[in-house]
Amino acid sequence: MAGRGRPRTFDPDTALRQALEVFWERGYEGTSLKDLAQAMGIASASIYACFGSKEDLFRKVMALYGATSGEPPRRALREHPTARAAVHAMLRATADEITRSDAPHYCMLILAAPTGAVENHEVREFLAGIRHDMRAEVEDRLRRGVADGDLAVSPADLDAIARYYTTVVQGLSIQARDGATREELEAVITCAMAAWDALTSAPSHRVN
Repeated sequence: MAGRGRPRTFDPDTALRQALEVFWERGYEGTSLKDLAQAMGIASASIYACFGSKEDLFRKVMALYGATSGEPPRRALREHPTARAAVHAMLRATADEITRSDAPHYCMLILAAPTGAVENHEVREFLAGIRHDMRAEVEDRLRRGVADGDLAVSPADLDAIARYYTTVVQGLSIQARDGATREELEAVITCAMAAWDALTSAPSHRVN
């Protein structure tokens, strides 16, 4: 017996990529269902039927973003042999992604919904949770460096160092949005890595 209802006439994967482009360009609050329907080439009712609410769709979009543009920095953390090389590569991969010629110059995770209406609090908390996970990934990589013996840092210092380099990542995104070039971001990264030795030296040798 044939199934009831009209068959789906669009590719959900393609539609999700189109929604990603709209949210990336306009941010969460700046994107309306009308914008999404127009970009995705489907009716609002089809968006609800396939993806759920606007917030549900945004969460799916962020998962796609994390698996595409968000993956190179995380891969750099995983694949480079030392903690220093991994952090340096993470920063450079971030700069590469946020200055691509085919995409808006900022990280969605940082700037898609930094502030806004009270009713969108859950979206901001959702993004804050992903940013927290990003910081935790950096800290985990530093812990791995300690375990591997290429990083001599007390456990008490790992959180602060991870927060510092996560803050650099976030700052790069803001700089890119405000027009900084890839070359200018590289200069920031050079400064950030110049601080590595001071940040990771043994506590007894640090200058107060």
